[in-house]
Amino acid sequence: MDDPRLLIPLLLVVESLHYVFGRLLLPHMPPVTSSFLMMAVSAVELFVFARGRISLAVGRRHWVFFSAIGLLVGVNTWMGFLAVSYIDPGTASLLARTSVIFGLAFGIFWLGERLERLEIVGALAAIAGVLVVSFQPGEILRWGSLLVIGSTFLYSLHAAIVKRWGGRIPFLDFFFYRVFCTTACLLLLVVPLGGLAWPGPTGWLLVIFAGTVDVVISRALYYVALRRLDMSLLTLLLTLTPVVTMGWSFALWGTRPSIQEVLGGLAILSGVLVVTASRAGILK
Repeated sequence: MDDPRLLIPLLLVVESLHYVFGRLLLPHMPPVTSSFLMMAVSAVELFVFARGRISLAVGRRHWVFFSAIGLLVGVNTWMGFLAVSYIDPGTASLLARTSVIFGLAFGIFWLGERLERLEIVGALAAIAGVLVVSFQPGEILRWGSLLVIGSTFLYSLHAAIVKRWGGRIPFLDFFFYRVFCTTACLLLLVVPLGGLAWPGPTGWLLVIFAGTVDVVISRALYYVALRRLDMSLLTLLLTLTPVVTMGWSFALWGTRPSIQEVLGGLAILSGVLVVTASRAGILK
């Protein structure tokens, strides 16, 4: 794809579908089962695509690294799919934007980065928005929100580990072993949780579609966009993801956000935009 501007609408569409797939799969199988099968399908697709180009030496050399990120992404995926049992995909996608705030925290306390004054203001605004969205009347809404925030923390930790130790691993090897180890870790979860259920034909079609779009295509487009666009611009663009997800949620289930969710969501998105724009030098 020569024109990087064409990546933007495609990336927004596939990024917005993660929690939508979780909700679509929910009537057909438990969240732990759909998480495992989706990852297993994507691992098989990547293995076929690689056509023998996967290095066994890379897997042996970095098995601790791949096991760690596989565990984090596996639990993250399961928790995210479980969360949409309690809250709508739009709200889940909105809360997942807190990944920027977690990324800042890891950058400061682990990678030794410094936080500017505007970034502190943005982070506080986003945290306030999370509190407004999360602590609504009813234990179900609160539990779903906490699941999303917890899963987002795990994914941000995975990103920090990859940033620190994964940069020199060839991309195809990294991508395959990341998905393979995630699948293996989800298998270790699905057995004790009693999620070894065999879906029907519709469930299998959804699983195959989700694995192809939500893992293989989504992550490939993301990494291509990351290479061709500034990271700050990409982060700004991805703040639109919850808006697209809410559109899917309304079209498929007629779900509308409450006033409290709108106000909290605006605070989250405003905080993320301030942080990202400050890092990009737009507000300096």
